[in-house]
Amino acid sequence: MHIVIMGCGRVGAALAQTLEQQGHTVAVVDQDPTAFRRLGAGFGGRRVTGVGFDQDTLREAGIEEAGAFAAVSSGDNSNIIAARVAREMFGVENVAARIYDPRRAEVYQRLGIPTVATVRWTADQMLRRLLPSGAEPHWRDPSGGVQLAEVHISPSWVGHKVSVLQEETGVRVAFLTRLGEAVLPTSGTVLQEGDLVHVMMRTDEVEKVEAAFEKGPEEANR
Repeated sequence: MHIVIMGCGRVGAALAQTLEQQGHTVAVVDQDPTAFRRLGAGFGGRRVTGVGFDQDTLREAGIEEAGAFAAVSSGDNSNIIAARVAREMFGVENVAARIYDPRRAEVYQRLGIPTVATVRWTADQMLRRLLPSGAEPHWRDPSGGVQLAEVHISPSWVGHKVSVLQEETGVRVAFLTRLGEAVLPTSGTVLQEGDLVHVMMRTDEVEKVEAAFEKGPEEANR
């Protein structure tokens, strides 16, 4: 996948290096050309000097072929504007913005832009939003037979009850992360856009569960 990152501070540089090591192509945009020093001599991606929400700058960074966009500059407004341009103007599917103000983060989440507030920031959280696939284990029991993991769900599960997800995939939903807060669901809780789903499941059924979550409710049992 080609991924564009706006902001070459410590977070942006770390993301760029990690994504490149995973085999993705990366372009980093920053207004300050000296910021690219953080990438190191071994970085093979593009370095684009310019404003991260300028359409011509984004095109130079390869936004038209990008599968993901991360806005991690030092400004909340710049990050959210750039994220919306990437999604709404260029149709980038996986977009995430770093927001310093947690109250703003909730507002932008409701606008459909996944956000990571600085107070709960980690590079792993951002990577999970840029590359939302498979399962990310949180815990395993001593025998290794059961695990708690965050599993990416297909958008087609949105609007369905947690009870339906459990019945059709055979997992137990432990909790949801919604707008940055942990939620203990009931059987009647309805999945919403942006929810992160954390489930208990057997380790030997991880691939089966991943496939069912990715297919959606109509095809989960096929």
